[in-house]
Amino acid sequence: MPDTPPDTIAYGRLMHRAMRGLIQTVLQDVADHGLPGEHHFFVTFDTRHPEADLAPWLIDRYPEEMTIVIQHWYDGLEVDDEGFSITLNFGDNPESLRIPFDAILTFVDPSVEFGLRFETRGAKSDDPEDDPPPPDGDERRTRADDTAEPPAVRDAEVVSLDRFRKPH
Repeated sequence: MPDTPPDTIAYGRLMHRAMRGLIQTVLQDVADHGLPGEHHFFVTFDTRHPEADLAPWLIDRYPEEMTIVIQHWYDGLEVDDEGFSITLNFGDNPESLRIPFDAILTFVDPSVEFGLRFETRGAKSDDPEDDPPPPDGDERRTRADDTAEPPAVRDAEVVSLDRFRKPH
């Protein structure tokens, strides 16, 4: 993302940093005290991120992005300022993963219908016309004030939970 001119407040970048800080705080609390009640997380991340560390067979299987579930069985959750490490079970094979906060694409806690999606801007322009349209049913709202925000300044947003729901 290009540098923000000195006479402009980088709301998108500030919100992005704040929401990643929220995830860090939540995961640190889980590392310290365990998952409370029915809480559980779906975390989708970019497996191509240079600081993501996962087994080669997982990279082969998920060459672009991967969604993990932190719920019933996990071990060794460690959180720091840059990301988190966790061991998860993949078909009776425990695997350690290192996920930088900057690699997270979505963070969802379906037990309380909370979710964030982080837009990756990389090589994209800041022109809203270049952004893809939001998915159907997408809520372009923040939990803080529940007002719509223009897509051009968004780096994080509340996501629709429909894709994580099990069919009845």
